[in-house]
Amino acid sequence: MEYSFTTLGAILGLVIAIVLIIKKVQPAYCLILGALIGGIVGGGGLDTTVSTMVSGAASMMSSILRILTSGILAGALIKTGSAQKIAETIVDTLGEKRAVMAIAIATMLICAVGVFIDISVITVAPIALAIGEKTGLNKASILLAMIGGGKAGNIISPNPNTIAVSEAFSQDLTAVMFKNAVPAVCALVAAILLASMLAKKDGVKITADDLDSAKDASLPSFASAIIGPVCVIIMLALRPLAGITIDPLIALPAGGIICTLVTGNAKKIIEFTEFGLSKVIGVSILLIGTGTIAGIIKASALQYDVTTLLEAMHMPAFILAPLSGILMAGATASTTAGATVAAQTFAPTLLSAGVPALAAAAMIHAGATVVDSLPHGSFFHATGGSVSMSISERMKLIPYEAAIGLTSTIVSIILYLIIG
Repeated sequence: MEYSFTTLGAILGLVIAIVLIIKKVQPAYCLILGALIGGIVGGGGLDTTVSTMVSGAASMMSSILRILTSGILAGALIKTGSAQKIAETIVDTLGEKRAVMAIAIATMLICAVGVFIDISVITVAPIALAIGEKTGLNKASILLAMIGGGKAGNIISPNPNTIAVSEAFSQDLTAVMFKNAVPAVCALVAAILLASMLAKKDGVKITADDLDSAKDASLPSFASAIIGPVCVIIMLALRPLAGITIDPLIALPAGGIICTLVTGNAKKIIEFTEFGLSKVIGVSILLIGTGTIAGIIKASALQYDVTTLLEAMHMPAFILAPLSGILMAGATASTTAGATVAAQTFAPTLLSAGVPALAAAAMIHAGATVVDSLPHGSFFHATGGSVSMSISERMKLIPYEAAIGLTSTIVSIILYLIIG
């Protein structure tokens, strides 16, 4: 097999990027520098390395365009209060006795309709803290319920990670979302069970001081709040249902505009779109950096060496899909970056091994939720901060989060073995 860079160079570049990310250097720059060093050490030469980095970043542009436009939906859901209204309605409907379940389901649905997982947790957190204080739940249980629900919603959402994976395998976004529906439900159940178990243990209790972040706001009706997301789902579902293709580039911002209009905020549409852009610009820049190192890894011998190793261990080729998602997401501490690198790098290998593109995309996506919340990523700190949790306490949740992600990954693998 021909390749431009050695496995050692690709791994070294990734390790350098990880170390710098842990040192709090801007992640996009870490990935770009790691790609540059990895390519040169990998024997590609400066010209080849730079051109490969540029082509790798260029391959991200279709995903980045869709992610940029998805910011209109995310901005509308957050700024109109629709996301909070949906969450409150779910919690109120299920009641305080089912608080853990309500919190998990609320976060899942907020994430599933297109709000990023960290923003979903931050959105639900004030409601979760208020109900947790009333029912005597500890911080660990409500945060795990939110994170677990978010992980479940993330693999069935039109979020950046789903868009990136669907693009890498040239699959319809809706199909990739639906493929992990059952794994998502199983992850939700695991989140509820684990969070309920934590609720019975001693832990840091919620006090009145923790409720300071909860703000009263004039929220839209539930019917108005849900119209935008429902329109997005309908537009994306037209392709498999009626053969009518409406690209996410159109469906996602259209849903945001509809949400803004039906909630009576037409005059604020510019403000909301600017806010939405501010929420996705970081992810978009991260994907550019991700593309550079993905280009180096994809052009290296790494994928061939990993495949050879799996064959030597007598492991089936499809295991590469979830395994790559787990490893790359853990390395980057990001679902989006991990899923993107894994999909971009190993898509050709998986397809040549006979693994169906849709199944491979689903398994990589599920795998990317296992260890994506390590401390060298922003998600770890953003979610901990949403409930004012110390780093030491936040660290204790990582094994539980991994168990939730592993649940969806195992179920995704089982479904592949059963129905392909």
